Amino acid sequence: MSADPAADADPAADRAAAAGGGAAGVRLEPWVLALLRCPLTGEPLTAVEVDGEPFLATAAGVRYPVVDGVPVLLVDEALDVPEDLRARAGEGR
Repeated sequence: MSADPAADADPAADRAAAAGGGAAGVRLEPWVLALLRCPLTGEPLTAVEVDGEPFLATAAGVRYPVVDGVPVLLVDEALDVPEDLRARAGEGR
């Protein structure tokens, strides 16, 4: 550790924390994250990590994977979808 705290800073970690709500694997600009919504519920999404893997999630716990920094907001790729929402999503096909 150096005497200068700025020299020890990790810019990538700082950007990840600022841009992804603290989840290191999700690197989205805050304005982009603010625009994204769950395609099932319309809820805002929050960056989270589960077992070291990045996801965007709703308050209800529906999760969407982030692959190579790109959110996959497809209903078929959603995880932890409650049965009532899954049934409603199937009706639209």
